Amino acid sequence: MKNRLKLISGTANPKLARKIAKYLDIPLCKVDISRFSDGEISIRIAENVREKDVFIVQPTFSPAENLMELLLLIDACSRASARRITAVIPYYGYARQDRKDRPRVPISAKLIANLITVAGASRVLALELHAAQIQGFFDIQVDNLFAAPVLLKYIKKRKLKNVTVVSPDVGGIKIGRAFAKRLNSNLAIVDKRRTAADASEVMNVIGDVKGSDIIILDDIISTAGTITQAAEALRKEGAKRIIAAATHPVFSGNALERLKDSCIEEVIVTNSIPFEDPGRCKKVKVLDVSPLLGEAIRRIHTGESISKLFI
Repeated sequence: MKNRLKLISGTANPKLARKIAKYLDIPLCKVDISRFSDGEISIRIAENVREKDVFIVQPTFSPAENLMELLLLIDACSRASARRITAVIPYYGYARQDRKDRPRVPISAKLIANLITVAGASRVLALELHAAQIQGFFDIQVDNLFAAPVLLKYIKKRKLKNVTVVSPDVGGIKIGRAFAKRLNSNLAIVDKRRTAADASEVMNVIGDVKGSDIIILDDIISTAGTITQAAEALRKEGAKRIIAAATHPVFSGNALERLKDSCIEEVIVTNSIPFEDPGRCKKVKVLDVSPLLGEAIRRIHTGESISKLFI
């Protein structure tokens, strides 16, 4: 395996890539990534990848240069005659724009899929896509991993009592139900409604949460507005301890300040996106998904089942 598999890291999350390489017991492929004087990205693969099975680890969170770097790495490997190129995308940027819900807006998730495909990727390995239908935007194979095994392992150690899993919106019910089943817990939903265009959201809790330890489950924490408002609504309904769990710590704007000032006891996330400033919010607990991604890479390379990781 070691002779045929090449693991390449972009600059977006090199720590995660190094951990994946350690799991696979292989070195990272040497790559020269620099900038021209005008800021354009310069890429050179410094090792032979001809007829190799190449995996490129690069999440595409902001800035857009992270996406551009992924496309250039794919193109460089394609032109170097790699046998197969898998884009390993721990966080798929622009995934929240996955449909045309208003006039004159793009379907950005589809555009990104087109760019990755045209650049020369043979396959995509993603972690917790924002919407499952994004897999259908690609004309190449897509494996969508779930962080649930990593989150569940940590949560079970907490030994919470009378647990209720809460989906912060109706769209997350399916994942919330599967999570609740594995914890043998109850399920509740927070329904968001606006009273007017410029009015704050009204949170309606569907389900009994009184006296329960709560796990608010989401895929992304961006501004943390929804999750902190949901936590407040759950507290008013009599919830006891409130823990938030999400795969991707985008943490944009005043997210960390909102979480710090909220009634949420702990915020569990993964290292799909690097979180470099834990001092700003000590509530944040970062879990490592490199074994999950590393095992998926190994199974893709050897032709084994990916779905068995989640049985």
